[in-house]
Amino acid sequence: MDIGGTGMKCGVIAVGGPVLHTERHDTLASRGPDAVAAAICDIAAELAAKARALGQTPVAAGVAIPGVVDEGRGMAVFAANLGFRDVPLRDLVSARLGLPAALGHDVRAAGLAEARLGAGHGSDDVIFVGIGTGIAAAHVRGGHTNSGAHGAAGELGHIVVRPGGPACACGQRGCLETIASAASVARRYLSLTGTGISAADVVARAVAGEDAAGEIWRETVDALADGLLTAQALLDTEVFVIGGGLGEAGEVLLGPLREALAARVTFHRMPRLVKASLGDTAGLRGAALLGLDALTTQ
Repeated sequence: MDIGGTGMKCGVIAVGGPVLHTERHDTLASRGPDAVAAAICDIAAELAAKARALGQTPVAAGVAIPGVVDEGRGMAVFAANLGFRDVPLRDLVSARLGLPAALGHDVRAAGLAEARLGAGHGSDDVIFVGIGTGIAAAHVRGGHTNSGAHGAAGELGHIVVRPGGPACACGQRGCLETIASAASVARRYLSLTGTGISAADVVARAVAGEDAAGEIWRETVDALADGLLTAQALLDTEVFVIGGGLGEAGEVLLGPLREALAARVTFHRMPRLVKASLGDTAGLRGAALLGLDALTTQ
């Protein structure tokens, strides 16, 4: 189960990887955290029943959520969009199903899936970067993610790349996601032109040669290159897998981003940059992998 602020992507996935069944539900977070947790447990039970109806035997469950997640304790420490504070979601799901369960962070789950099953498959060290409403990353080394000491690793979007720049919701100024997230691209275009369009439309207009869109796109690429350079200096990865809504731009983004990053590297080894391949099923598949891993840890 891949739980978002407004919707849940849910499925039954075979141990070998094939997706046998998918369904979507509204999260309905306005009902409050207890109701959301209860709904997750109810839907998990329905999925287990669906698996049995398909002739399968459920062996584990995996749940991915946004926010700060203590994966070791299976605790949703803080998820603003869900209203969660210190919710023992892993244990709630496990008790409801009578099966081992795992709880993970949504971006780290997506990164795990891309590293093991998707565009990063075959590489031992992968950084997945999701560029959507915000920007977050997951570092996968040897097939396992690093969640950090407090469950908050991978906040690439809050690297300050433009000191004194636009205000960020985190309280800083000039964070990467204030320049290069899909939401920021659309917002900056509106500020510059007075026209409200999506980030995808900004990209299309930049490709078509529009000056305003081109200026914003160049600024976006430059900021992303600065952010990736910082990540590369810290983690020395083999490959960056670029996903999320803005990642769908593919080579329109990756081509100039490679050039901009290559122009910045000095002592660093130039990583490969590739487009994510699992689309919006990455978080779901990653949650399933976490559940599978729980079989050997619980």
